[in-house]
Amino acid sequence: MEFKANRVDEANAVVSATITKETIETNLDKVAKQAAKTMDIQGFRKGKVPVAVVKQRYADKLREDAEGDALRAILADGLKELNISNEDLVGEPSISKFDKKEDGSIDIEVSVACKPVVDLGDYKSLLPEVEDKAVDTKEIDSKLEEMAAQSAPLTAIETPREVQDKDHALIDFEGFVDGVAFEGGKAEKFALQVGSGSFIPGFEEQIIGMTYGEAKDITVTFPAEYQSKDLAGKEAVFKVLLHEIQEKAAAELTDEFAAKMLPGEENATVATLKEKLEEQMKAEAKNKYYREELKPAYLETLVEKLTFALPATVVDQEINQALNNKVRELSEDEIKALQENPAKVEEMREELREDAQNSVKATFIVDALAKAESVEVSDQEVSQVLYYEAMQMGQNPQDVLKQYQEAGYLPAIKMSMIEEKVISKLLDEKLGK
Repeated sequence: MEFKANRVDEANAVVSATITKETIETNLDKVAKQAAKTMDIQGFRKGKVPVAVVKQRYADKLREDAEGDALRAILADGLKELNISNEDLVGEPSISKFDKKEDGSIDIEVSVACKPVVDLGDYKSLLPEVEDKAVDTKEIDSKLEEMAAQSAPLTAIETPREVQDKDHALIDFEGFVDGVAFEGGKAEKFALQVGSGSFIPGFEEQIIGMTYGEAKDITVTFPAEYQSKDLAGKEAVFKVLLHEIQEKAAAELTDEFAAKMLPGEENATVATLKEKLEEQMKAEAKNKYYREELKPAYLETLVEKLTFALPATVVDQEINQALNNKVRELSEDEIKALQENPAKVEEMREELREDAQNSVKATFIVDALAKAESVEVSDQEVSQVLYYEAMQMGQNPQDVLKQYQEAGYLPAIKMSMIEEKVISKLLDEKLGK
């Protein structure tokens, strides 16, 4: 079976060939014989089904398998001739031509994308200048006072009055749907900050105006997307009793407070807490500075300065994704107009091409930087980050991880973490010089 294998450039290759009718028929006999050994067809003992019967019953499926085997054999031979290993491939090979001829042969053409060779050159000389970010003392003091205020205990206000927005109301409540109390809908002496949005929409607003010792029925409707399906979209009546209105006690910056904030620190004082807080705020300021200013500038410079071939199929995938995102923003009439005008769609694709190429280029540059700097991110590290973020959002970490896995987002998250890690390493080294 003759074929041609040509390198378009370092990142792209094309394998073309004609699969003869004889090759397909030979493959058809092989797959039919193999299938006959395992098929269970009524009237025949398992493993004893005649090949002719198998061919007759499953002709279309067997022919597809035979053609597929021939295509895979051509691709394997083509990659061998081009000296391209499976590890060098990017994505799945793309069949750009598959023409069946009247004589039973098939003309095929397969496009193959490979990892490009990225010559980083003196990449460290392209790093931007890095400033050491300091934190204003006033910001630290303000943060300390905020922390102390948040940790201050709630105490009853001295003069009873009606509940106002932003008040902390100490209440008992019990919820009923159709006159029946539901699980999780009851609490006693619950401290609710009115206006915090922590309760069902409409609940907190009806607390406003209540007075000490007042009992009140509050009617609300659970959101249609509420997490409990038994309650979603249903009207509920909450019986509420107001005990008192509370306010935060005056904030106190003491060594005792510092010890609570630094449980693992021996002999913690306010000065210790202030020092730790300064370190944390300085790290946060530096990370923001790196993330929002230096990293984009550095990647933009590398994309502009470095030249190498890009896998065409990967660029096309990036264009398709950007196009889909753009189409989602269009109205139904605009989408209909596009469907009737293929030339306009192609025009949009070309408008998106440069950004797509730069995005793909940046991805391969980051990968090369990570290899040059021996920076890695394990799957466990990715899971830990997702677990932490899920817990911060009050979500089930395992459910979140599963959702990301099923959506295929984990590789992109991992690459993002590698990018953050390797560029931060380079910028830290630059700052240390």
